[in-house]
Amino acid sequence: MVPLRPLLRPSLLRVARVLLVSAFAVGALGTAGATIAQAATGGQASTAPFAAQAVAAQAVAAPAAPRAMWVWDTSTPAATVDLAVSRGIGQLYAAVPPHVDSSPELASLIDLSRRARAAGLRVDALGGDPGWVDNPTRVVDSWLRPALATGLFTGVHADIEPYTGTAWQTKQATVVKKYLATLDTLRTSAGSAPLEADIPFWFDGVAANGSTLDREVLRRTAGVTVMAYRNLAAGPDGSVALSAAEVQAGTQLGRPVRVGQETTFLGDGPADTKQTFFGQTGTQFEAQLSAIAGAFGESPGFAGIAIHDASGYAALAP
Repeated sequence: MVPLRPLLRPSLLRVARVLLVSAFAVGALGTAGATIAQAATGGQASTAPFAAQAVAAQAVAAPAAPRAMWVWDTSTPAATVDLAVSRGIGQLYAAVPPHVDSSPELASLIDLSRRARAAGLRVDALGGDPGWVDNPTRVVDSWLRPALATGLFTGVHADIEPYTGTAWQTKQATVVKKYLATLDTLRTSAGSAPLEADIPFWFDGVAANGSTLDREVLRRTAGVTVMAYRNLAAGPDGSVALSAAEVQAGTQLGRPVRVGQETTFLGDGPADTKQTFFGQTGTQFEAQLSAIAGAFGESPGFAGIAIHDASGYAALAP
């Protein structure tokens, strides 16, 4: 889904200045250039040099990490798996309704899981709603346990997006606390099934537990997908710059981070169109995905690309 909060990082001016450094100067930064004086960032290491080095590294060939893909419409299992196999997708986030054991969608999920596993793909149970933070126990009883009881899923993928609820505007600190508690509950209740989560790129600017919200989510999960939705990889407002803080945090905390990219229609306004590849060709899309992978290919925290979603991806012209 689309991160609905700020479209720009507060620190983008700082990032932009770094991105203008010449290739020679960027190379001279070396590994030590990944951090700058903490006084400039309120005690947090800046990710601007990290983003600059990532963009400069795009020309360096790196092995492609398996991609992931959101599947909100699970009604066409054969087509979905065929698409995944043909595009190098290794993991599916498959939408699961509450009480799936009695849902009419169960049959298509069984078919999707069987086809995916036969093709060597991992399938995780996808679900989420901002209201989850108000009653995580109910979520466990009505969604998590029935989903895992089917035996169809390797892991759990939470797309809660608490900032889309009305309370975020007036009681953000309370919502953040409840959100993290919900992740704790899901992680404990999931048992051996790994829990992953979707987060927007700007969570690095939200305070939480003396740290930042992106890092607190990473500490509670097996990995995250950062929704850095832009149709350009490079530049101060490109996907690389927007996701640099999360990839760096994943590297430091030992958690994998995927960079999410959008393909569905979001609207006709400039703020909408710049967030999606809808209306572009598959060739244009792949060029930007390659740029992101090239930028982060040397980072241990980078786990590849996640594509939102199967329907939008399939609709892209060649």
